[in-house]
Amino acid sequence: MTGLGDRPLIVPPASRWRLPSPAAADEHGLVGVGADLEPGTLLAAYCGGLFPMPMRKKLIGWWSPDPRGVLPLDGLVVSRSLRQSCRRFEVRVDTAFADVMRRCGDPHRPHGWINEPFIAAYTRLHEMGWAHSIETWRDGELVGGLYGLLIGRFFAGESMFHTATDASKVAMVATVQLLREAGATLFDVQWSTPHLASLGVVELPRSEYLRQLAVATHA
Repeated sequence: MTGLGDRPLIVPPASRWRLPSPAAADEHGLVGVGADLEPGTLLAAYCGGLFPMPMRKKLIGWWSPDPRGVLPLDGLVVSRSLRQSCRRFEVRVDTAFADVMRRCGDPHRPHGWINEPFIAAYTRLHEMGWAHSIETWRDGELVGGLYGLLIGRFFAGESMFHTATDASKVAMVATVQLLREAGATLFDVQWSTPHLASLGVVELPRSEYLRQLAVATHA
């Protein structure tokens, strides 16, 4: 299993958009609508505390929820059964990035919102060294994984999937290990859910999240 951040980074041109402040978010966390998914725009957005999701009529929504879900890198809850599951899968890094995104965006899954423009945009970031997939394999078949962006010491986890029991949880365990080895300090999961909370995800006020983000991305 290779590490995260081992590949050289290609720095894209700066975004042509002036992105709004997270303070402009409404009660749902929506900050604004529009702009594009160019590499420079995406990187600027994540560094500013925003992330995109598609909206109706092919628009892009930019979000900054309050509170924000994060996984403390020393707070992952690994049960005895999950520890046993970790021995049943092979973990690979960055060998099937687009496939992981497509599995995460399967329209038959709940919240399968990831569309082809998003897959193309994040695949570009993957090719430039910023986006990564952590994959779980069994008998040569991709059965789980997650993807996200690593910017400095900040990792923005975007989505995960599994077709075998515990496969996505094993990917989460591997991701935390890789991030700790890479010296990361902030693992963002956007919104907390009961499932993620069972793994140790906590909620931070937006102000505290932005403070930690600034440290992680400018270190």
